[in-house]
Amino acid sequence: MLDGPLLARWLAAAFGLTLLLAALRPSAAYFGLTGSEPLTILPLTLEPEAAAQAHYKACDRLKLERKQRRMCRRDPGVAETLVEAVSMSALECQFQFRFERWNCTLEGRYRASLLKRGFKETAFLYAISSAGLTHALAKACSAGRMERCTCDEAPDLENREAWQWGGCGDNLKYSSKFVKEFLGRRSSKDLRARVDFHNNLVGVKVIKAGVETTCKCHGVSGSCTVRTCWRQLAPFHEVGKHLKHKYETALKVGSTTNEATGEAGAISPPRGRGSGTGGSDPLPRTPELVHLDDSPSFCLAGRFSPGTAGRRCHREKNCESICCGRGHNTQSRVVTRPCQCQVRWCCYVECRQCTQREEVYTCKG
Repeated sequence: MLDGPLLARWLAAAFGLTLLLAALRPSAAYFGLTGSEPLTILPLTLEPEAAAQAHYKACDRLKLERKQRRMCRRDPGVAETLVEAVSMSALECQFQFRFERWNCTLEGRYRASLLKRGFKETAFLYAISSAGLTHALAKACSAGRMERCTCDEAPDLENREAWQWGGCGDNLKYSSKFVKEFLGRRSSKDLRARVDFHNNLVGVKVIKAGVETTCKCHGVSGSCTVRTCWRQLAPFHEVGKHLKHKYETALKVGSTTNEATGEAGAISPPRGRGSGTGGSDPLPRTPELVHLDDSPSFCLAGRFSPGTAGRRCHREKNCESICCGRGHNTQSRVVTRPCQCQVRWCCYVECRQCTQREEVYTCKG
């Protein structure tokens, strides 16, 4: 049985992936899922050496726990999917919090300190992590990148015909089962571990709630005499948006000594929802994210974030909020960008270079 600290170690390793992945060229290397700094570099594709053993080495280089490494080794497609899930989750986290004081800062010591506490931000990280892994695995199954799973095996959908006609259901049944086993089971005694496990399940449930049925008609002259349907997951941006809303309405279910705010207290009753065990259990049965501790303000540099001094803001949108009442600086600069682009036959895009003056706003220290 995996406990809370183990989940935190996996998340710490997972979110160690740099957010610069999106800027890398397809031929470049990218950072691996490791539990220690500095991060190692993994090649984008495995060398043809000993193909049967190559994925074992990839799993070993991810620095997973014993059970997780064993699960990774079962299928050659798991290691690549793990890295893809981490990248997708980290980028989505950064996107959803781009206008907030905490902008999903995941560098080294900030990440490690944050994951040790039961903040709302920690709850979101657990949920987006499990959602990303569930989403990536389901897609990998339907794309044929995994050996132990294929298209969705729902009995009500004719997957053989769907495959023949170009449709293949995302295998959510396999991916959700894998994720629950990979991230661990709930401990009945450790409240923090139960909270983390609950938030993991919230991420998986949001994925399940976004499943849509896609149908394709085929027949003579395009008639719909025969219709084949399969299930597809919602775009991950929709998942991130849903989880961000849950973050904003997260329930505080208890309190430990709060190093972020300097306050201390015992377990408090849940707010807004009833307990699932007649009031004796501080963790309610709820589809919402839950957290134990009040979040710090993230205004000043500290253990959990670098603060907001020097952060770029949008004057009409969030400068007042993220600058924490300190005000902001305004800098005028001249920038040159491609403009009036046209596609030329064949085969390039021709653009003019346009110069314009813009104002940049940054928070005062």
